[in-house]
Amino acid sequence: MATSCLRWYLRVLDKHPWKTQTITTGILMACGDFICQTVVEQKTLKNIETRRLVRFAFLGTCFVGPTLRSWYLVLEKVCGVSGKTVGLQKMLLDQGLFVPVFLANFLTVNGLLQNHSWIQIKEKLKRDYFEVLKANYMLWPAAQLFNFYIVPFQHRVMVVNLVALFWNTYLAWKANTNNVD
Repeated sequence: MATSCLRWYLRVLDKHPWKTQTITTGILMACGDFICQTVVEQKTLKNIETRRLVRFAFLGTCFVGPTLRSWYLVLEKVCGVSGKTVGLQKMLLDQGLFVPVFLANFLTVNGLLQNHSWIQIKEKLKRDYFEVLKANYMLWPAAQLFNFYIVPFQHRVMVVNLVALFWNTYLAWKANTNNVD
């Protein structure tokens, strides 16, 4: 069963990489928020914030998935596809250039989707940005080195999404705590 599902997914991914990767990202971001709400925040199923789940699915499908896919295409063009240091170059560009900008944008877009004011979003960024960035650096450089050196291009967003299931749980928690309402 699992093998046939994986084969189906890989066929769909091969035929429709953009759609498949963005939808997968949306689903896994919603799953991360669901884990955050049920495990971290210990909400019962009856108390799950459905709007929040939908917001994370939307963020994944319309913002995170397309952004990651586009970024990986840029990295392929800038760094090439093979060579001893290509994976390291991609990781350094990813973590040094992309991530700081992406995280700020993610927190901003999430705040906008929550109807927060610019002042509230700025306060959220001031309060949480560097903590989230630091947490990112504890996980993602190693994950991305693995991803860029070992994983074929067409599967990188999927691998990132699987690692991100845990990361999305953390992001959902940070994006939804200490809100200034």
